[in-house]
Amino acid sequence: MQRHVFAIILLLLVVSPAFAEERARCPVCGMYIDAYHDWQGTVTFNDATRAVMDGPKDTFKYYLDVKKYAPGKTAADVASITVKDYVTKKEIDAKKAFYVIGSDVFGPMGNEPIPFTTEADAKQFLREHKGRKIIRFGEGTSKLIWSLDHR
Repeated sequence: MQRHVFAIILLLLVVSPAFAEERARCPVCGMYIDAYHDWQGTVTFNDATRAVMDGPKDTFKYYLDVKKYAPGKTAADVASITVKDYVTKKEIDAKKAFYVIGSDVFGPMGNEPIPFTTEADAKQFLREHKGRKIIRFGEGTSKLIWSLDHR
């Protein structure tokens, strides 16, 4: 009898509205973003709407093809782009960050451009984690970012 009561209570908890809330997904890959809080990137538009991605690679992909992911909007409509600094886990301006490409550290989508606030932190990480190179935001072309999926 106790097992049946426990099973019913458990079932009610699972199907209750509090547990049925929609979890936010990355607009690029569809993964749940709440599982990757320390990796998230955000694109905020001039109209205050925003898109949150699970990691820096998908943040680049989103920005580089805004029309695909935010129909009716263009890169000119973007007010800001943020990523999380790998060391501090704080949001930083994506356009000012230093990114290590090709390291032995993997993020939510595997091989990610790892963001840093300072070049010194990026250089240290590059040495310690066998990174290939450091790039700035403007060097993150579609070709380079998509190539990270095939490493």
